[in-house]
Amino acid sequence: MTIKYNSSYPSIEDLKKKAQQKIPRFAFEYLDGGCNEDVNLHKNTTELRQVELKPYYLENYRTPDMRTELFGHVYDAPFGIAPVGLQGLIWPGSPEILARAAFEHNIPFVLSTVSTSSIEKIGEITEGRAWFQLYHPAEASVRDSIVKRAAAANYPVLVLLCDVPSFGFRPRDIRNGLAMPPRMTLRNILQIMGKPHWAINTLIHGQPSFATMQPYMPKGLNMKQLGAFMNKTFSGRLNEERIKPIRDLWKGKIVLKGVASEEDAAMALKLGLDGIIVSNHGGRQLDAAQSSIKSMPPIVEKYKGKLTIMMDSGVRSGPDVARVLASGADFAFLGRSFMYGVAALGKEGGNHTISMLKTQLQQVMEQVCCTTVKGFPNHIIP
Repeated sequence: MTIKYNSSYPSIEDLKKKAQQKIPRFAFEYLDGGCNEDVNLHKNTTELRQVELKPYYLENYRTPDMRTELFGHVYDAPFGIAPVGLQGLIWPGSPEILARAAFEHNIPFVLSTVSTSSIEKIGEITEGRAWFQLYHPAEASVRDSIVKRAAAANYPVLVLLCDVPSFGFRPRDIRNGLAMPPRMTLRNILQIMGKPHWAINTLIHGQPSFATMQPYMPKGLNMKQLGAFMNKTFSGRLNEERIKPIRDLWKGKIVLKGVASEEDAAMALKLGLDGIIVSNHGGRQLDAAQSSIKSMPPIVEKYKGKLTIMMDSGVRSGPDVARVLASGADFAFLGRSFMYGVAALGKEGGNHTISMLKTQLQQVMEQVCCTTVKGFPNHIIP
């Protein structure tokens, strides 16, 4: 595919500014915010950007190759689209837009259990190439049903989320009525009226809902009842006993997302999982935690080659992807960057953001004289 993007928006910051102009404030703050005082939200990117790369200008060089093999599939770039909840709230149809773009560009798209498109629809769009992230249900029957649906839709990778034992304390969402149970305030209604493009598209597309969870939800729930249902349905704390039956049931690859310690990485290896995503949920769960990039070194030192090691949280740009790879990760995921792209540019947002990131990453590879993705660690400055 030709790498082509909208030159009016050549950076993620441009997309972020445009997104803020186009969507209601409550939707933007849900996307953009962290938890508590946003300390870890800002540390994620700030500390990642302290990673420096060494260029070698006089070495022989050939065209860089961004292709990356992951779980038996060769992707065209070493980054993918991270799972994001309530995507349709931010822009109508955004999971479908991003899944389609990911499929066309041959990168992974990860669908969240609490996104606004179903397992089956995303599976169809991606011809069975999407990954699925499981929020652990409290009931084994619901868990097994969801896992079997993902298998039937040919998802190759199941991502187990381990960093949401409780919902994050997010002051913006509480003020905006997006905590559980959700509520629609007069202020939210006025914000919607001020964003007619978003409002019209939402009206056409329909009110966003937890599409994957629809078969398990009683009909006719109001917002308060919906909140109670979600709280009752999910039990986010994972342990060995809860992971083992999933490992037995799922025949594909399993990745543990939310790893921030050597101990959890050791457990993933012990349980026969295939990979981990070092992550702090984009700074949305524990404000007193380390940034993801700070959690990486001891995990990479002990488990590189034993587990596929990936990372998200704080990754915003092509140079950020390069920093993650240079730090020892096999792959990077971005969440907010893609949602800014869709909120800013609608149906073109997915293709634009992927193309821009590819262009940025290629420039870094050319600049430092790195011909393959696996060569990035040779360029890190300790």
